[in-house]
Amino acid sequence: MRQCGRSWTGTSASRKLKSTLHPKFSMYILGDQQHCDEAKAVDILHMDIEALKKLNKNKKLVKKLAKKCDAFLASESLIKQIPRILGRGLNKAGKFPSLLTHSEKMVAKVDEIMFQMKKVLCLAVAVGHVKMIDDELVYNIHLAVNFPVSLLKKNWQNLWALYIKSTMGKPQCLY
Repeated sequence: MRQCGRSWTGTSASRKLKSTLHPKFSMYILGDQQHCDEAKAVDILHMDIEALKKLNKNKKLVKKLAKKCDAFLASESLIKQIPRILGRGLNKAGKFPSLLTHSEKMVAKVDEIMFQMKKVLCLAVAVGHVKMIDDELVYNIHLAVNFPVSLLKKNWQNLWALYIKSTMGKPQCLY
């Protein structure tokens, strides 16, 4: 999906998809004691502030941590300290943690897969996986197409082309 840079009304937006995109999506919690206890109870990888301080901006260890998981969640109290403790490693890998508050349920936050849309000329979004049934895939494609189009100033008039592509297949032009 491509769109004009000027027509983009917001710099980023997110939308929750009904069906899980990645069945083996791994999450890592960087949290305070309460979040670490919750993560331990539901068998999610976690690390507290003391363990983070042991990494001490070691680039190799931070890079290894970034490769270990697909995404990170961080407690509200820790999120501002993470760049100071870990350096730029997670940010450079494109995996800076999302905010995790005590008012939200951790399991719900982990299950909620969001796709972020930034101001770019070409937008690529994952909408499904091989084991998904057809109806779920169609629903996700409709959401993935209609939501960014609704954010454009002139809706469909600013959309140049729309392709759908499987991992190994040829792109199919939809619009």
